[in-house]
Amino acid sequence: MDRDAVLWSEPQHARGDRPVLVMLHGWSYDETHLFRLLVPELPRELVVASVRARIPEAGGYAWFPSKGNPIGDPQPAVANAAAEDVLDWTLTIDAPSIGLLGFSQGGAMVHQLMRLAPDRFAYGVSLAGFVVRDDQPGDAALLATRPPVYWGRGETDWVIPSPAIQRTERWLETHATADIRVYRGLGHDVAGPEIGDLTEFVTANISRRGR
Repeated sequence: MDRDAVLWSEPQHARGDRPVLVMLHGWSYDETHLFRLLVPELPRELVVASVRARIPEAGGYAWFPSKGNPIGDPQPAVANAAAEDVLDWTLTIDAPSIGLLGFSQGGAMVHQLMRLAPDRFAYGVSLAGFVVRDDQPGDAALLATRPPVYWGRGETDWVIPSPAIQRTERWLETHATADIRVYRGLGHDVAGPEIGDLTEFVTANISRRGR
């Protein structure tokens, strides 16, 4: 990832000892998408860091390239490489807690980061995301701790295939304390009541710390 491309809501001198929320955009977007949409709605206590995916694609960037990685079912090695790259960068963040928020592929990254480092992240927000078909050593720790995860998706989201949805439902049932919302009339997007609900979730978990 391009560490210089990270979009921060506060300059370094103003971040202090505040909780951080890492944002991970979806396929073909960049670090400005979720930032512009959600930062005005989120608690001001948060410092937001919006990350750019490392693969240029479709006029934006991708965590998993289209070739060889079907929608909702990327190769585990590809997903792990992307997540490990971001995880290495998060080790440079000095904050009392770090939360994760991602859309679509970025939502998959939220789950994968929590699986790779179950003690590192306080909570996760997955918007139209999915769980990678993979086994991780961290899964056992998540079975025990069941951290809070918000999973929101549109009732008319035809982008993420049903097998990926079902896989995610099964995984969240056992590996997270999940707040699952399905929004009528919403497609593959982040909009409407979902924004208020995810803001409420983040606000409720903002003071939670990783183990």
